[in-house]
This record gives sequence, structure tokens and C-alpha cells, in this order.
Amino acid sequence: MEVSVVRLRTGEFSAKGANFTFFHIPPKIQPMPSAKRIAILYQNLGNWSSYYYNVPGYRLVAPVVGFMAYDSSISSTVGNRKVEFSIMGDPISVHFLHINVTEGENVTPKCVKFGADGSFKLQDMNGSYVCITQGEGHFSVVVPKKQEGLIVRFWALGFVGLVLVVLVMVAIFGLSRRKKMRQMEKQSERGVAFDTFWIGGSKMPSASMVRTQPALENRYVP
Repeated sequence: MEVSVVRLRTGEFSAKGANFTFFHIPPKIQPMPSAKRIAILYQNLGNWSSYYYNVPGYRLVAPVVGFMAYDSSISSTVGNRKVEFSIMGDPISVHFLHINVTEGENVTPKCVKFGADGSFKLQDMNGSYVCITQGEGHFSVVVPKKQEGLIVRFWALGFVGLVLVVLVMVAIFGLSRRKKMRQMEKQSERGVAFDTFWIGGSKMPSASMVRTQPALENRYVP
């Protein structure tokens, strides 16, 4: 995390503007309310960015940077009275030197501006990693999060559905088989009486075996 303060005379600031690592403040900008000197507080949250700020459905791919301006006419440091900028020329631009996007990743980076109340506003980037603003705040770059969780849930639901279908088919097959066995039993009861025996939970028909007694074709016995 990086924090720095720059004190500027209002006349010089309005004539020349100011430049920070990420910010370019062009000329023709006046502090409101008017002040002889202003102190610009610059912040770069670095690796702490995602701890303080987040955007639902998106991930940060650049550090959160911001600036605020204070009336420093009396004090030699940052004053207590906040000032805003009245822009009469070009807007303030935020230049991100690098964003954390993998090469070949098909995403569209967007600028995000965070408000003091926790709100945020997304907008398209203006040029190569450049965001435009009309005033102070905190800024970063975001891209949509991958929907890996949804894909995993989809496949899980599909697998459960397949298992249910298999179980239903097994149950139908079992019922059909038992129905056929009952039909066979009824048909056997209408015809020749068969003995029955049990295999597992199924009653099976069984014909008793009768061995034919041998008969002599010639009754003559020597």
C-alpha cells in the first residue's frame, strides 16, 4: 500500500495540472470551493485492493488507486475541508500500466469507480487501460468472473438425473418380470397341476418327475 501527499498552489495547478503514477490531471481545473493551496492525497492499495473493495460478479485485475483533494491554505499539511474539482477542459484520466489478465483470456476489461458510500459504477475503458473521470474517487479495472461453479453444479445435477433414470428403469424391469411370472403361475393353475418351489422371493412352477416302469414285450420266461 502506498500513500502520498502533494501540496500545490491553486494558480499553478490550474495552469499546469498535475501528474501522479496513475493519474493525469490536465490544466483548466479549479478547486471548489476556492482555495489558495490544495493538498492532493494519493493512494495505491496494491495487494490490499480486494480486501477493501469488490464488485459482485467481477474480479479485480489492477490495483485500486484513488485521490482526494483538501483545502491546504492555512495548514502546512492536509487540511480538514474537502474540495471538489470544476473541470473546464479535458477530463482526468487514470492510466493502468498493467492488468492481471492471462494471455488468450477472452474477457473485456471495464473501468470501475468506487464511491465513498461503497457504491460502484462500471464503464468502458477509453483506450489502452485508460479510464476517464470527472472527479475524485477510487478506481480500478475488473473483468467478469468465470462461471466454474455453475458448470460444476450443472454436471452434478445431470449425474443425479442419470442415476434416477437408471433406478426407475431397474424398478420397471423388476415389476414387468414379476408380472410375467404371475401370469405363468395362473396359466399353470388352469392346466396341469405343477408342484411349486421358491427361488429367493419368487415362486417357480415345477413338474414332478415320474420314471416309466420297464415292461417285458414277451411274457415267456424259460
